[in-house]
Amino acid sequence: MAVQQNKKSPSKRGMHRSHDSLGGLPLALEPTTGEVHLRHHVSPSGFYRGKKVVKGSGE
Repeated sequence: MAVQQNKKSPSKRGMHRSHDSLGGLPLALEPTTGEVHLRHHVSPSGFYRGKKVVKGSGE
């Protein structure tokens, strides 16, 4: 089992936790339909990077 050799200072501990304060979700705009969706995800209508990749909910 790993055991720390030296105590981590409050400053270093704060740097370690710096990613916890990230804000909103990364959103992207689909160029074909103009929909807003999560980056690296398929849009609700089934488009990804301007190409139709899956059937949408309305089809």
